[in-house]
Amino acid sequence: MSVMLLLLGASLVVGLLFLIAFIWSVRSGQMDDTYSPAHKILFDNFKLPAPAAGKEGKTTPPSKESNL
Repeated sequence: MSVMLLLLGASLVVGLLFLIAFIWSVRSGQMDDTYSPAHKILFDNFKLPAPAAGKEGKTTPPSKESNL
């Protein structure tokens, strides 16, 4: 039984050390993504605005299929 308590205590200490190391790495910027932003500019998918209907007085005629 004493071995179980020793292993439980050791695992909690190791887990706490890993948690502290993770929090330290996040706060110090180790998890910042510096690779992707340089590549995102190459795949910038933006949509052009649709032209406003009737701006020049021209409208598209209704299609013949819509009357069926």
